[in-house]
Amino acid sequence: MSAAQLLRHSRKLRSLQNAIDCERSSLARCFSSGSGSFLVKENVGEGRCSLSGVGKRTGGANFSQYNKPMKELETFKVPLGVNRSYTWRRAPTSGIPNAVSGLNGSFSCGQVVSARPFSSSADLPPHQEIGMPSLSPTMTEGNIAKWLKKEGDKVSPGEVLCEVETDKATVEMECMEEGYLAKIIHGDGAKEIKVGEIIAITVEEEGDIEKFKDYKPSSSAEPVAPAESKAQPEPSKPKVEEKEPTKAPEPKAPKTEEAPQSGDRIFASPLARKLAEDNNVPLSSVKGTGPDGRILKADIEDYLGKGGKSEALAAPGLSYVDIPNAQIRKVTANRLLASKQTIPHYYLTVDTRVDKLIKLRGELNPLQEVSGGKKISINDLVIKAAALALRKVPQCNSSWMNDFIRQYHNVNINVAVQTEHGLFVPVIRDADKKGLGTIAEEVKQLAQRAKENSLKPADYEGGTFTVSNLGGPFGIKQFCAIINPPQSAILAIGSAEKRVIPGGADAQYEFGSFMSATLSCDHRVIDGAIGAEFLKAFKGYIENPTSMLL
Repeated sequence: MSAAQLLRHSRKLRSLQNAIDCERSSLARCFSSGSGSFLVKENVGEGRCSLSGVGKRTGGANFSQYNKPMKELETFKVPLGVNRSYTWRRAPTSGIPNAVSGLNGSFSCGQVVSARPFSSSADLPPHQEIGMPSLSPTMTEGNIAKWLKKEGDKVSPGEVLCEVETDKATVEMECMEEGYLAKIIHGDGAKEIKVGEIIAITVEEEGDIEKFKDYKPSSSAEPVAPAESKAQPEPSKPKVEEKEPTKAPEPKAPKTEEAPQSGDRIFASPLARKLAEDNNVPLSSVKGTGPDGRILKADIEDYLGKGGKSEALAAPGLSYVDIPNAQIRKVTANRLLASKQTIPHYYLTVDTRVDKLIKLRGELNPLQEVSGGKKISINDLVIKAAALALRKVPQCNSSWMNDFIRQYHNVNINVAVQTEHGLFVPVIRDADKKGLGTIAEEVKQLAQRAKENSLKPADYEGGTFTVSNLGGPFGIKQFCAIINPPQSAILAIGSAEKRVIPGGADAQYEFGSFMSATLSCDHRVIDGAIGAEFLKAFKGYIENPTSMLL
């Protein structure tokens, strides 16, 4: 039996009691994440297991403590992707090595947080607790868009269980093991589920489904919120202050009119400051209800619960509506705020004549129609010109890494797409090596997926440079875009407009179409002369577009 089958059919391990030394052999799985590691140990002979480890718990049932010491253990660790691994441990004299031969390549778990040992409750059969997966590097919580499987359905590896709304897109979550979906903890539309929080239960046998009808995950299985786990500077003092109740008769009294200040300082607990920072809440607009007007975590939560609006700011008779922010809008806001605050922006603008570019597009599109390809837009030509200019001036295709500058060999262009859900930036990989027809096809497909909120992480991660075009769709003449970190530059494209150009002789003139392009640069990486070199190369490709076809 392969190692994967051993894991998937742990109930069958009981039948191996005569073949394996129960006292000296044990099988262990280690689930690890950025905030901690847990070891699930299954006693092969007796079919029991336990959980040990340190850090934040990210999923799984409660287990009874294993009471037999594990001596002289050898460890085999199999990496399975970002922040995920399985660890096998065995005593040198046990029969396990034969059972786990061929371990490499036997497992697939992605980033789904789950555990599948025996429950500590005697009345519950073996089951697997599926946690909210981390589907993007910045994801701390997610929403359940909809379940594609219902309770009682049989599930197999690779089948889609549900659609999860991450901080950037809606992603399908696949099943990792064969069994039956016994219980859905968080149904369609569930919001703000922390990464690792249990969302469903699966079992191996169909007859076990009914036993989980009223199942509720224990409180110990709930994950600790990242904001809380990081901000515990003084274990005793702040905790006492957070739990201190607000004085009952005084909440509306003049005493809470403003948080006390010493000079410009506002007094707030560490948890309150962290929560306010994560949600971009100015402490000066929050009323403190703690001792001497100190701002507590509950005050920030109350402020956010009211839509982030202070009662004093809501003028009597003023009509308004509070629109909740989608995850993508929150993430974009935080990234752009950090970009503007930490990156020394400067801007370079050049006007490019686009008559030849428009003429070339008019010649290529009939050929595209005949071949069944997508029409080539001005923006597709701009992406190609920017990619080739980056190949000529690779210093602009770089990132600031504090101790060094990372210069990329791949030219991956992010394209800003506005949707009703927020701003998305899908990526065209190796744009310098692709033809205009291929670029046009990919841009339209990615833009459509962005509008449907169905982009996957691979569709928007890994960009090295960004193009934002407000000219064609909106007629904006010129603008300065904010750099998309960790990139070092972004190109803002304005609309083309007719201008009068003086002729060679007096009283002679002609008309030409010109388009403004503004490069926002990170001065730590791109000096002014380097930025100017890039725009010179970009202008050359735009004004002589046939050179892009060579």
